[in-house]
Amino acid sequence: MTQDSAGWRGRLAAYFHDGAAGGQVLILSALAALIWANSPASGLYEALLHYPLGVSAGGRSFTKPLEVWINDALMAFFFLLAGLEIRREMVEGQLASLSRAAAPAVAAIGGMPVPAVIYIGFAWRDPAALRGWAVPIATDIAFSLAVLRVLGSRVPVGLRVFLTALAIIDDLAAILVIAVAYTENLDVIALAAGGAVWAGLALLNRAGVRSQVPYMAGFVLMWACFARSGVHPTLAGVAVAFVVPMQQRDGTSPAHALEHFLNGWVAYLILPLFGLANAGLHLSELSWRMIADPVVPGVLFGLLLGKPLGVFGFTWLGAKLKLIRLPAQLSWQLLFGAALLCGIGFTMSLFIGHLAFEEGVRELELKLAIFTASLLSAAAGLWVLARATRQMRPGAPRLPA
Repeated sequence: MTQDSAGWRGRLAAYFHDGAAGGQVLILSALAALIWANSPASGLYEALLHYPLGVSAGGRSFTKPLEVWINDALMAFFFLLAGLEIRREMVEGQLASLSRAAAPAVAAIGGMPVPAVIYIGFAWRDPAALRGWAVPIATDIAFSLAVLRVLGSRVPVGLRVFLTALAIIDDLAAILVIAVAYTENLDVIALAAGGAVWAGLALLNRAGVRSQVPYMAGFVLMWACFARSGVHPTLAGVAVAFVVPMQQRDGTSPAHALEHFLNGWVAYLILPLFGLANAGLHLSELSWRMIADPVVPGVLFGLLLGKPLGVFGFTWLGAKLKLIRLPAQLSWQLLFGAALLCGIGFTMSLFIGHLAFEEGVRELELKLAIFTASLLSAAAGLWVLARATRQMRPGAPRLPA
């Protein structure tokens, strides 16, 4: 192998291990869905999404459309990975100490109530529309980091770390909202069975069982119990993430190994499939009348205005009150650009919208608002950050240390 070949392979491997690379693949899959859904082959697109898949045994069958398997089953692995990342950051990463976690935590907390209040302001007269209040509270970490990567090395490392930690806390908050706000008609027996499985896995952890096999088997069992209980089955992933052994032994950690294994599958298969299955907005079906639906302005302005106002406003207030400390290399302009990127909702916003409304209900309105807000947020954030990084120079104003 030549030195040039080794260098090329090393750069390619580094690119695909970068979280932003997965965001770029997600963007491409969303574009592919948009083109496919509006092409002469749009009928095939819809047929594939509704193609029934399942298993049959003993005269019983469990069959669901392909779209449901992607949103309810494959996305459970996304939540498992998200849980592992949150746990790692809480134990040994950016959220491991109060001083490091305070700034992104304040920013993430601020980014939740403001977009929700804006949405409610548009939808309060429509009880059905009110169910979507949580749609604009979530940030898409892969998408936002992919946009940030466009500026390359011009972006300070501290800004990337801050945005990543903020998005991780944001994901945790969104997961809690899903668990509390979108759980109905509980089957207590099924939920108790899922809890018993989790308790068994916790006992395995305490007993020192380090093989990933029983934990993944328990994950499948918990998913099945949650699917029957009324709790969204993807939350099984988060629950299991917190009982997989994390302690290092012989230089390895089962939790770290599982996170490393899942990262590529989630970034380059599961999330692109989710984007492909959910980003198929039929442009021919759009009409100006949709703007009158409170869901559209609620989500649009909640993400585009509410999210950055909440993130930036709470951070500014926390710094002025000396409750938080921010990395010294961040200017207020850089921070405002990052706050604008938080308006990119996409994956989590689409997912919460899927839970908030029945299949097909307000689907076009949701996609229109989420796509428009995400694109405008990306463009605005990129423009502000590009100007801020061009103006960076020794002695430029910095945030208070």
